[in-house]
Amino acid sequence: MKTAATLLFCVTFVWTALAADRPNVIVILTDDQGWGDVSINGNTNLSTPHIDSLAEEGIRFDRFYVCAVCSPTRAEFLTGRYHARSGVYSTSAGGERMDLDEVTIADSFKASGYATGAFGKWHNGMQYPYHPNGRGFEEYYGFASGHWGDYFSPPLERNGKIVKGEGFVVDDFTNKAMDFIEENHKKGKPFFAYLPYNTPHSPMQVPDEFWDRFKDKEIKMRNREPEKEKMGHLRAALAMCENIDWNVGRLLEKLDDLGIAEDTIIVYFHDNGPNGTRWNGDMKGRKGATDEGGVRTAMHMRWKGTFEEGKIIKQIGSGLDLHSTLADLAGIETVNTKRLDGRSLKPLLLEDDPEWKGRIIINQWKDKVSARNQRYRLGDRGGLFDIQKDPGQRRDISDEKPDVKKRLQAAVDRFKKNVMKNYGVDNRPFVIAHPDYKYTQIPARDGTGHGEIKRSNRFPNCSYFLNWVNQEDTITWTAEVGASGKYQVEMEYACPADDVGSTFELSFNDAKLRGKITEAHDPPLRGAENDRDPRTESYVKDFKTMNLGVIDLKKGKGELTLKALDMPGSQVMEFRLLMLTRVDG
Repeated sequence: MKTAATLLFCVTFVWTALAADRPNVIVILTDDQGWGDVSINGNTNLSTPHIDSLAEEGIRFDRFYVCAVCSPTRAEFLTGRYHARSGVYSTSAGGERMDLDEVTIADSFKASGYATGAFGKWHNGMQYPYHPNGRGFEEYYGFASGHWGDYFSPPLERNGKIVKGEGFVVDDFTNKAMDFIEENHKKGKPFFAYLPYNTPHSPMQVPDEFWDRFKDKEIKMRNREPEKEKMGHLRAALAMCENIDWNVGRLLEKLDDLGIAEDTIIVYFHDNGPNGTRWNGDMKGRKGATDEGGVRTAMHMRWKGTFEEGKIIKQIGSGLDLHSTLADLAGIETVNTKRLDGRSLKPLLLEDDPEWKGRIIINQWKDKVSARNQRYRLGDRGGLFDIQKDPGQRRDISDEKPDVKKRLQAAVDRFKKNVMKNYGVDNRPFVIAHPDYKYTQIPARDGTGHGEIKRSNRFPNCSYFLNWVNQEDTITWTAEVGASGKYQVEMEYACPADDVGSTFELSFNDAKLRGKITEAHDPPLRGAENDRDPRTESYVKDFKTMNLGVIDLKKGKGELTLKALDMPGSQVMEFRLLMLTRVDG
């Protein structure tokens, strides 16, 4: 008869053998960092030795492309499919979600016995099963929105439960990722770790150590349009990039300390072009543009002892390719049965002279669609540019190369007809209670304010509702209860003392729950004290959590409504979040 210790030894032996046969994988995706924001690409305004080392000790892609903004790039990396296919058409209010029939790279690695974890900014859906825990990641720590209002010990979540962050967020995400790596290494289990960092996205916040290097620094390398540079924002972005580099260095040191550097594939890239006007190799465009500068990313891959050191790959590549590539390198099967738009880059990575068929990569955001082959780019306004001779896209050669333009335009037309067929059509409700998950966050971001109710900012991501000055005004969410059951309801609110006393009702179809504001809570706006440059998004508050009690929800679709029953003061409240916690299962 086998004892528990014997069984544990057998399991550990199996996982150890698996780890030896299959590499670990770490994917680092930064937010709003441009191709020019690493020193290996020629920028002397900053120093990124650890990021550079991934290329020097591994492989660098000369021309690698992603989307023009955040959530589409994340979706394309995760699924290997154009984001327009997967239901992603926006960066907030539900449009950032991938359809539930999409399969992610984490699903594939999890199915093959890997431990899977994500640490950082998710930006592809908050409510389960759109949540990372429903998309193949067993462990998640971070925030699911596209923007967060404060980067120093803010409220975050761990597997759906709200927790308080520990220090500067990128440092914190790195710490949690290293804990995950070490824990699974000790278990002898291979891991897939995804680190979607949220910097240098605004707000422009960074620890003093890094800001002090740049606050008075002379900026010598300038953008092609230097008159558009905002030096405070620029310096803060560079400081944030050096902080990223420091964290990459800590990750690499951890792999060395654990003795698994040669057993681990590391991927480093960005989600779009730079979020400001700064040096970017003379390319046209920045974040939001489908020109070269808006979609070209630094792309480094290291696998010590397997990849040739210092190799530069000239063939164009895409974030779409990483799903197939990493599965191929790890020797696992992708569980995605849908058509993948990316292709495995394994031949380029491992062979000296691979057979490689030419391709056209489409870069699309909203109505801007650009096409890139190995040499030329057809811009979203119809101009054709020889990137080899004219990397800055200054001279339209449409009349000189009509056949090239015709082929690229045909690819764009096919893309619009097929891939974008139902682009932006969204009838998906917000899932507010799922049978497989304990927690559901329902933020102001995903709701609709009616009447005079306003958002704290025009960007929904990290906003809250205010100006609830009419009793008849409401906040609603088009929702679907995934499973009947009882749920504890908590609400985050703010209310000055003079306005205490409003009663309100939360309802979903026949289910109702009443509450009353009995305690004042009027905190100041927070975040500006840490900003290195003024922001355009919301500042935040430390909202108070109120326990509303238990609501009995029935499975089905409906409208979740928060309405006032009476309002003795000048406003009902300011509202940030509802949290549902299943209590009967």
